[in-house]
Amino acid sequence: MAGGAREVLTLQLGHFAGFVGAHWWNQQDAALREPTDAKETPGELCPDVLYRTGRTLHGQETYTPRLILMDLKGSLNSLKQEGGLYRDTQRDAAIAWEGKLTTHTGPAPLTTATPPKPRIPTAGSIQVWSDFLRVHLHPRSICMIQKYNHDGEASRLEAFGQGESILKEPRYQEELEDRLHFYVEECDYLQGFQILCDLHDGFSGLGAKASELLRDEYTGRGIVTWGLLPGPYSLREPQKNIYRLLNTAFGLVHLSAHSSLVCPLSLGGSLGLRPEPPVHFPHLHYDATLPFHCSAILATALDTVTVPYRLRSSPVSMVHLADMLNFSGKKVVTAGATIPFPLVPNQSLPDALVQLGGATPWTPLSACGDTSGTRCFAQSVVLRGLNRACHTSQLPPGTPVSSVLHACTTGEEVLARYLEQQQPGARSSSHLLLTPCKVAPPYPHLFSSLSQQAVDSIPVLGALCSSSSLDRTLGNLAKELTKVDLRRWASFMEAGVEQGDLEELLHELRSLAQCYQGGDSLVS
Repeated sequence: MAGGAREVLTLQLGHFAGFVGAHWWNQQDAALREPTDAKETPGELCPDVLYRTGRTLHGQETYTPRLILMDLKGSLNSLKQEGGLYRDTQRDAAIAWEGKLTTHTGPAPLTTATPPKPRIPTAGSIQVWSDFLRVHLHPRSICMIQKYNHDGEASRLEAFGQGESILKEPRYQEELEDRLHFYVEECDYLQGFQILCDLHDGFSGLGAKASELLRDEYTGRGIVTWGLLPGPYSLREPQKNIYRLLNTAFGLVHLSAHSSLVCPLSLGGSLGLRPEPPVHFPHLHYDATLPFHCSAILATALDTVTVPYRLRSSPVSMVHLADMLNFSGKKVVTAGATIPFPLVPNQSLPDALVQLGGATPWTPLSACGDTSGTRCFAQSVVLRGLNRACHTSQLPPGTPVSSVLHACTTGEEVLARYLEQQQPGARSSSHLLLTPCKVAPPYPHLFSSLSQQAVDSIPVLGALCSSSSLDRTLGNLAKELTKVDLRRWASFMEAGVEQGDLEELLHELRSLAQCYQGGDSLVS
């Protein structure tokens, strides 16, 4: 039991979602393993929100993610059939997924005093997310879908309708419901579900169907969906690009219908057919063609923007966070992050924020293109990892202040006043934490201005925004879809998707885009 925590159950659907999830669980595990005396502020984040305590038949205590993970055959090449935590329960967990139960054999559980030092893989050697996952998973976590292949050209899960049809089959639906009941029934107070879901392939349909099931069965609980897209794409793959466009559009519309909040996450510059350069981080050096790199950056943003509903003290529930951001039908939000947040020695937070001027302080992470000149209707912002001494200017009495921010007496006030200056009139919620984000290996070394030996944790600024940029982004998506003739794309037709479904999708996409109208060029 989570001892009164407001628990969240995570559904992780798809291979790129597996990459992002593996990095995120590794980051949380690294924070949990940090010696207590090294923690400047123990307890800011409550791990019981996402983790669960268990006990093996031999009496050993375990601490594993509250997670249901679905991926395809061929994605678990480094996971063994028997794990060290619950091996005696293998015979009790018959699975209806045409596959076998798989648990990860990784480092010793948190109760061991000295876990073995993990092998650190190189970025080029990473083929699947299980190659670098460093945490134990419960036997009920992993669900393999054997009817589709992870790699190769045959039996690919490439279309929205294919993913939808998986959970239309009674055996798969019953198996998912059984796992949901297992985790939900042990919760003290379930605040909701977060779905990490690939948007670019058939998992968008699986995610849409899963979110519909959750909405129908767990009324009143929050459902926050993170729609994940891998790195850049090439015009030399027209079929893959058309499928990506269709899956993304179908996914966004259906997920927003069933979720409290949907946020696309990508390092790409656009959701459309025309390739745009990947986003630039001034203080990162990453290879946008490597899922291992891209997923690490997105996991760092995810670990930051989810802080409000993981706080130990005065948390913001998933439902309340969604309600603040999704008013007037604005179910889709954008994300952004500054990784790492740049604060030079002897500089204060007011100094750093004033130095940014009027520019957007974070790099956009939702493939919405240039966000300059757009309006933010509502935002949730988290800044973490700065020493308390840096939060205010701490000027000697009588010293003239150079800005309103330098006159603030707390870091929380500094951040709140800055956000008000940037987006006057926007609904705004902000949190300032001392706890940094962990980036210890196997997290890749991406920090161009920092020595590899010195980087164990970093400060991060992360934001979720209901932005007028989505009017243009969703509208452009609809325009590109008008040129698509579904009859040319076999997988969509074979899965039962018809031209009428596309016409309905276009109507819903345009209606969703209209929710964000009337905001551009209102702010400088």
